[in-house]
Formats: sequence, structure tokens, C-alpha cells
Amino acid sequence: MPKDLSLSALLDFYGPFLSEKQRNLLHHYYNEDLSLSEIAENEQITRQGVRDLIKRGELQLKKYEEECGWCQNVLALQSAIDSDKSETEKLDAIKDIVNKF
Repeated sequence: MPKDLSLSALLDFYGPFLSEKQRNLLHHYYNEDLSLSEIAENEQITRQGVRDLIKRGELQLKKYEEECGWCQNVLALQSAIDSDKSETEKLDAIKDIVNKF
């Protein structure tokens, strides 16, 4: 199962909306880079159980982002702030992003 590391950012934003178990498993998988087998052993559940919970959590995180777009907007704001553009161009970009909220 290849890792989509953008899910780590989504976990930062929407993690509190997941169950504690899902949040912990996703944290171990994406932020601590543990394998499914390692997580299963640590949590004393099956590897398949870990995979299922992670998959469900991933779907929930993607759904939250699709509906809210907080992560994408915050990353866009950070990019606008960090850009080499003039202050006026930065402010225009920030206004455009904020108006999407």
C-alpha cells in the first residue's frame, strides 16, 4: 500500500474528527513511518484490522478536505506569504484565497 504523504497534513487538520484509535493508527503509519505489521503488533490487533482502520480513516480525511478545503487553503496562504512577489501581489493573492472561505 503506497503512502500518500499529503494525508499527514490532512491528519493535522482533521485528526480531531476521527476516533482516537484511527487517529493513533494513522499517526503511527504516516508520521512515525511504522509498517502495518509493526502497528498491528504494538496495538495487538491483526495487520488486516490495522489496514482497514487506516483505509477508513484516509477516506474520512479526504472527504473532510473535499467538503471543507481547510488544508488546501492554509497551504495556499503559506505559499503566498512565502513567495518572492511584492507585498501588493502577496496581499492580492491572500485576499483571493480568503474570499474562497
